[in-house]
Amino acid sequence: MSFAGIPVEALDFYEDLENDNTKSFWTAHKHVYEKSVRDPMRALADELSPEFGTVRFFRPYRDVRFAADKTPYKTQQGFTAGGHYVHVSAAGLFIAAGYYQMAPDQVARYRVAVDDSRRGEALVEIVESVRDAGFVVDGEALKTKPRGYDADHPRIDLLRQKALVGWRDVGAPDWLHTPAATARVAEAWRELASLRQWLDDHVGPSDQPRR
Repeated sequence: MSFAGIPVEALDFYEDLENDNTKSFWTAHKHVYEKSVRDPMRALADELSPEFGTVRFFRPYRDVRFAADKTPYKTQQGFTAGGHYVHVSAAGLFIAAGYYQMAPDQVARYRVAVDDSRRGEALVEIVESVRDAGFVVDGEALKTKPRGYDADHPRIDLLRQKALVGWRDVGAPDWLHTPAATARVAEAWRELASLRQWLDDHVGPSDQPRR
């Protein structure tokens, strides 16, 4: 299936799902999800994967075993491609790249690199350039300074981070519903490449076993 854009019906589907997140709604409208959400997003993933890497397509079902919110379905459909992320929801398109969650060993390596004047200042410049390009750069962070670092450290804000992601809430521009969406997502991921590369070079994957 070639990618023709994300149809308006995909956004309408998620708007309706937000109002009626039940098994009965899902069962009655599953064909809309498959035709207007799942299939176009998989086609988009197929077009992006040769440049950006292996795709992981997220399931539409929520894991509610330990959640206070027991609604059964996610209100967005996303996938990753080699560490880059995109999803569609009622609000439109969301594009991101970075390290959304870091294990303790990754956080430790991240802080060592940020503390280093050369590597840390390089990250400061990258974050500034990504923000200048219209992205938000943030992630889970400590409210206080991390142990072992001075509160007046020149990069204390970055040292507080336990995750670091560049993202943009694109919304629903006209191009979203056309094949041009492939190029737009790819362009955004390329603009985030320097942030992702710094993290890959100085943090990398966790060495700790998965739980």
